[in-house]
Amino acid sequence: QVQLVESGGGLVQAGGSLRLSCAASGSIFSIYTLAWYRQAPGKQRELVATISPNRGYITSYLDSVKGRFTISRDNAKNTVYLQMNSLKPEDTAVYYCDARLGSQDYWGQGTQVTVSK
Repeated sequence: QVQLVESGGGLVQAGGSLRLSCAASGSIFSIYTLAWYRQAPGKQRELVATISPNRGYITSYLDSVKGRFTISRDNAKNTVYLQMNSLKPEDTAVYYCDARLGSQDYWGQGTQVTVSK
């Protein structure tokens, strides 16, 4: 069982930055694939970024955030981060972290990110 708690959301002007954090507890954090998703009002949830559990920490990104967002993890702190730079109004959404291992899939409660023009 894994419990995830996101933080770091808020209101920011276009062009600004935010850093989201997701703290995990309850299991061996280092073996999970971690991801950030987002869901804007009236839209489906979409995958923003993923990071593998292995030492190589392979990452992948949604095309629209490449070069602006960076996912990272600190296994010693059981935390995954999403550094978001050059934010745009279209990045406005509730952001969720996800931890996955095989058929096990855990979600946080989400944190709101609002980017004003």
